[in-house]
Amino acid sequence: MTEKKYVLTDKAKTVYGYTLHRIKALRDFGNVKKGELGGFIEKEHNLSHDNNAWVYDDARVYGNAWVYDDARVYDDARVYGNARVSGNARVSGNARVSGNAWVSDDARVSGNARVSGNAWVYGNARVYGNAWVSGNAWVSGNVKVTTHLCSRFDFEKQWQVELWQKLEQKFEDELKKPNRKEAD
Repeated sequence: MTEKKYVLTDKAKTVYGYTLHRIKALRDFGNVKKGELGGFIEKEHNLSHDNNAWVYDDARVYGNAWVYDDARVYDDARVYGNARVSGNARVSGNARVSGNAWVSDDARVSGNARVSGNAWVYGNARVYGNAWVSGNAWVSGNVKVTTHLCSRFDFEKQWQVELWQKLEQKFEDELKKPNRKEAD
């Protein structure tokens, strides 16, 4: 059994009915020093005691969400529902990862980005700004997403994301055209 690396402190806050506790490191690991305070988690299931995974600052992890391997959650980011953050992934800023979403490998989700539903963000993918990745979308490789992607498609190349964005814009433009006849 792995030696515990943190404890839940008495410093708590209630968020959407969940009681979250600030964590405190019991030993040195990764770039975390013994005694350092971390972010907030609901229960030990939310953060692995193995490897270097950590929740920093005012970040929150709750529900059945799990942060493990060497993943990190920073700033005011939230990971909840059944979401997973693993590998060397980072979630930061005001980002949200929820539902059954996965962020893994060396992926980054930051800014006001949202990853939800059954979406996967992995490889070296970057989701940032006000981007939303949801539904069954998969974003991987070296793709950078700064817009909304909600689909059943996989996005592995930047040109795929750009093409999708153009198609969505064309569809929206068609809907705005005057004298558009409704289909009977």
